[in-house]
Order: sequence, then C-alpha cells, then structure tokens
Amino acid sequence: MPSFDRFLDLAERPLGALAVAAIAILFAIGVHRVGARVLTRIARPYPLMSTVLRYIDTPALVLLIILGIAFVIFEAPDTLPFIGVLRDIETVALIGSITFLAVRSAGAVGEAIVQAHPLDRDDNLNARRIHTQARVLARSVMVLIVILGFGAALMAFPSVRQIGASLLASAGVAGLVAGIAARPVLGNLIAGLQIALAQPIRLDDVVVIEGEWGRVEEITGTYVSIRIWDQRRLIVPLQWFIEHPFTNWTRNSSQIIGTVFLYVDYRMPIAPLREELERILAHAPEWDGRVQVLQVTDATEHSMQLRALVSSFDSALNWDLRCRVREGLLSFVQAAYPQFLPRARADLSSDQHHVDFAPPLERAQPYQPTPPQASTVDTPADPVASRGELSGPDARAAQADKSPAKSHS
Repeated sequence: MPSFDRFLDLAERPLGALAVAAIAILFAIGVHRVGARVLTRIARPYPLMSTVLRYIDTPALVLLIILGIAFVIFEAPDTLPFIGVLRDIETVALIGSITFLAVRSAGAVGEAIVQAHPLDRDDNLNARRIHTQARVLARSVMVLIVILGFGAALMAFPSVRQIGASLLASAGVAGLVAGIAARPVLGNLIAGLQIALAQPIRLDDVVVIEGEWGRVEEITGTYVSIRIWDQRRLIVPLQWFIEHPFTNWTRNSSQIIGTVFLYVDYRMPIAPLREELERILAHAPEWDGRVQVLQVTDATEHSMQLRALVSSFDSALNWDLRCRVREGLLSFVQAAYPQFLPRARADLSSDQHHVDFAPPLERAQPYQPTPPQASTVDTPADPVASRGELSGPDARAAQADKSPAKSHS
C-alpha cells in the first residue's frame, strides 16, 4: 500500500508532480460532492442555510481544487522547473478563490434575507426596507472584500508589495487610482452605505426625479435604476440622491391623495357634482375610503376651477382612480348640465339692437334658480333679462307683442 511519503517522493519529478496534482484534484472533487450532499440534507429544513449553500457551491469547489494543487506545489522540491512562478501563481489563485468564496457568501446572506421577506403583500413597507438594507449592504461588503483580496494579491509580489499594503491600509480604491479618478467610486460607495442606513429611498419606492415619475427597480453599488411609467429606465448615480432633493411618494406609507381639476361655468351648481363624486367613489374599487372632497379652488375671468381630492392605497391605484373620477364628472356635466361647460361668448349690443351668439339657455331639471326680483327683470342692464326678452325660449312671443300690428289693433 503506497504511503504518504511515497506520494511526496513521486512529486519530486515533473511527471510525478502532475500525477499527484491530478490525484489531489480528484480527491478535492470527491470531498466536495460528499460534503455538499451531507450539508444539503442538514440544511434542507432551513431556507437561509439552503440559500447560502447553493450560492457557495461553485466557489467551495474551486477553493478545494486550488488547495489540493497548492499542497502539491508547495511540497514539491525547489529543483522542479518553473516552481517559483507556479508558487506565485498558486498564491494569487488561492487568494482569488478565497475572495470569490467570501463575495459569494456575502451575496448569499443578502439574498437569503431578501427571500425571507417577500414583497407580494398589501403592506410591504417593512419588507422593502429590509430588501434595501440587505442588497445595498451586501454589495458594499462585496466591494470591500474585492478590494481587500486585490490588495492581498498585490502583496504576494515583492515589486508591488507597497501598492498592496497602501491599498489594504486605505481599504478603498484610493490606493489603486489616485486623485479625482477615485472620487466618484468612493463617493458612490459611501452614498450606498448612507442609503442603506438612512434609507431615503427603498426598493419599489415611487419617486419623482427631474420631472420623471417611476419606481425604484434596482439599487446597485454605483447607481439606482428607476423604472419610469412608460417602461423606460432612468439611471441615477447613488451620490445624486445624497446631494439633490427629490420626491418620494412612499417614504412612510404607500397611501396617497390625488387631485382632479375641472373647469366649469360660473352658473354650474356644486351640490349635484358633490353627489356625483360620492356616487362614483362608492363604486370605485381603487378608493380606500379616506378622502373625498370637492371644492372651488379658483375663479378666473372665463370659468371657475373645481378640485376633487381622492385617496387610494398606492399611487398606481390613485392614478386609475383620478382618471375614473375625471371621466365620470365630465360625463355627468355633459349629460346633465351641458350649458355650464366653459365656452367663449361674444356679446355685441346697443340701445336698439342686441345680438347674442350663445344658444338659448335650456336649464336642466336638477337646477332650479331663484326667480329674479321685479326690480331687476325689466332693467336693460341685466344681461339675463335682455337675453330672455330677445333670444330666450319665448322670443317669438315677445317680438309679436312689440310688433306694430299688435299694438295697432
């Protein structure tokens, strides 16, 4: 039976070293498969551990293979050809595989936390907060691990050891690239940590940035992807959110109040519109029952402005509710009070002749105005009275009463 010393003696020759390296690789693969099966069965009842094992499966295999090759290379005699170069390459490969495993482990922990808090709930504010913290912190840790691994790999070479030491001491990119070139990278890294801790934005937040309305789709280590309502993507650097103001519609809650503006004639009664708004909201599934207001908010020389306030559980529902209310109120005004829609009028009159370009008023049944007083009906300065005399519903009768034949008789 071959002993361990026999393998070491065999590794002293080039072909023997290759054979021992192949045996070490096969042994590492076998250990990985057996260990993966055992750990998978143990972690099956635990979703967090199962996710971590799934993420680190490939990095663990690479690390075991490199460890097996490293055992052969570092135990081989110094007389083998290119042994110095192989040892340097093996050192860098070992550091890289450890860095790879650490990066995947950090990402696995973040992904496991995200999967433990799904977003498909009505009240997902806490889940979105945890998603944002987990993803941003995991990416920040991954960046730091890569920087540390790169610095450790540089320290393996004497000629660039000083650069590696400075990179490790600074724990950032400032040791690799100097001056202004490193400032955006470091600024975004620090901004990412601020966003993860302070959380001015979270995943799936509704924000308005530079006049664009959208949802936070992804937060990476350098930028934030905003999914705009028309399916475009707005890419914003992380540092921008720290230095500029923006609107977050779902900072503390997804509930929101929306506005609907209408412009109608001054003679439009408000009470029927309020009743119609109440009827529309009673049959609207997007309304959450919190806010229902209709007010006159402005009056210009042409029309008066009506503002309806309606509330919904989130901004997407509120947009549909605003469209529903706007269409419903307009349909109601068109059907019941079409004469009170905004219109442009021209009125050219004199003492002997009056011209009215507006059609005769046909008042709808729901609106019954108070009859004018006798002191104003016969006054020529009253525009409603003058229109009623010459162009109202009984215009022909009025003309007949004033005709010469009538008076002559």
